[in-house]
Amino acid sequence: MNNFDLHNPTHILFGKGRIADLDAQIPAQAKVLLLYGGGSAERTGVLGQVRSALGNRTVVEFGGIEPNPRFATAIKAVDVIAEHGITFLLAVGGGSVIDATKFIAAAAKYDGDAWEILTSMGSVVKSAMPFGTVLTLPATGSEMNPGSVITHAEKGAKLPFMTAHCYPVFSILDPELTYTLPPRQIANGVADAFVHIIEQYLTYPVAASVQDGFAETLLRTLIELGPKALETPDDYDIRANLMWTATLALNGLIGAGVPQDWASHMIGHEITALNDTDHARTLAVVLPALMQDQRGPKREKLLQYAANVWNIREGDDDTRIDAAIDATRNFFHAMGIDTRLGDYGLGAPDIDLLVAALESHGMTALGENQAITPDTARRILNAAL
Repeated sequence: MNNFDLHNPTHILFGKGRIADLDAQIPAQAKVLLLYGGGSAERTGVLGQVRSALGNRTVVEFGGIEPNPRFATAIKAVDVIAEHGITFLLAVGGGSVIDATKFIAAAAKYDGDAWEILTSMGSVVKSAMPFGTVLTLPATGSEMNPGSVITHAEKGAKLPFMTAHCYPVFSILDPELTYTLPPRQIANGVADAFVHIIEQYLTYPVAASVQDGFAETLLRTLIELGPKALETPDDYDIRANLMWTATLALNGLIGAGVPQDWASHMIGHEITALNDTDHARTLAVVLPALMQDQRGPKREKLLQYAANVWNIREGDDDTRIDAAIDATRNFFHAMGIDTRLGDYGLGAPDIDLLVAALESHGMTALGENQAITPDTARRILNAAL
């Protein structure tokens, strides 16, 4: 196991009716900017519960945060903060709203060009505004980590950043808030969490038995409960376990002391930047092709994955690896997610654009061994057609 530091300061309030606890989490004199996405939070009554719980505090609302949140929209929120003297941010939504809020929290305290937060991957951030979250879509784990991804439509870029200054102060996780999610968002959330775990697990062995065992349990939970959530969307126990799994998938615990990959994410980000495909669906396209391409360097962990996640134990090594990759692709299909570039309107001519974007964003040495070059990415994308 590799050396690691682990510190996660986010206070989790999990369970039914926890929005009522908002009052105790935010300073009484705070001026709150309430951030959310489209109209679903209003239609489902979540925003009404939040407004009630905030009581007599001064509250300014900022809606319209997009899936794959946009840089330009976030900057408008920064202007609202300055205009109204906001002192606390509250994100109500899924990963996109929370990611945008993290960027807004950092940008509001940054004296330079906010674009530098992204091009530096967060290294220029020295402080950020305090913020909390009310999670309505479990997927990204953003409710308990310091990372964010922002899209700059004009620049054709989707870039991540991470800074310890952008952990949420608290996050409210009520599984009942997820009952009204449409099947597409349920599927996306499960796929996103699945690939988050894979990025930290499917690399090479470092004798991290605890992290590996934890990751394998989380993967099996998603495989078992993901399809059931589509069948019975108002089953509390299923939703509770999926919500907590998505949080644990990317809160630092299973990634501590182990090598990490993240190439599927970096390649997938360029697909989203090109044609706005759902983030989780880009991952479902890239991951199986990457697993096949990298079966040599990942051989030991692929065999472990086959045995401990899919119970594939018969046949020679190559047969078991093939079966594990097929099982992964079939799991995405069972969630109603297509796994080919062509399913999303992309073809061979688009691969040049995707590879060029990776190069322009400095994504030229990806993966746990920094061995996935633009040529490797091209090969992976061709295999995903």
